[in-house]
Amino acid sequence: MPREWDGIISRHINRKFSRPFAKLLAKSPKITPNQITVLSFLVGVFSGVSFFFHRTIMGGLLAQFCSILDGVDGDLAILTGKISKFGGFLDSLLDRYGDAAILLGMTCHSFIIIDQNLVGVLVGIAALTGSFMVSYSRARAQSNLDVVFKGGFTKYAASRDVRLFIIMLGGILSQTFFTLIILAVLTNFVVLKRLYEAEKVAGYKKT
Repeated sequence: MPREWDGIISRHINRKFSRPFAKLLAKSPKITPNQITVLSFLVGVFSGVSFFFHRTIMGGLLAQFCSILDGVDGDLAILTGKISKFGGFLDSLLDRYGDAAILLGMTCHSFIIIDQNLVGVLVGIAALTGSFMVSYSRARAQSNLDVVFKGGFTKYAASRDVRLFIIMLGGILSQTFFTLIILAVLTNFVVLKRLYEAEKVAGYKKT
């Protein structure tokens, strides 16, 4: 069964690769889930570097590989019984750094391809901020308001697996600027929608 926090891409695409890979890695006692978490982060960094050096196809493919590896560490933890709170914390932390590396690489590439126009930087900042706020808004809504976005648009539309899949498509098509626009609009719209939903639910709970 898919893990309850899986996004659409993870559930229907990534798990087809991450689970067999995790089962293979589980045969080696020397490989730990945290090592795969670090590897996923490094792949994200190399994706950002690829975008920075105008290797957009490579950058896009590495972003999707990073997304797949992001599921391997969890599957491996379950298979080996090495689930830990620190592992979850490390995974969440390095995911954010990996996302930053990828989006910064795309922003630099976008800035150059549109003749060093500041718009490319602003769009990149909006995409980066929105991506971070998607995760932050979910965490704070749960901890501060006891609100969980269980399904629907706000849970799946801008989840990390969906964002990295969009980045892969944008990289393959060499459309970093338009990809950043899509991410900026999508992520920030989801955050605003969550703000509205959280206020509505929190208001009901007060009464």
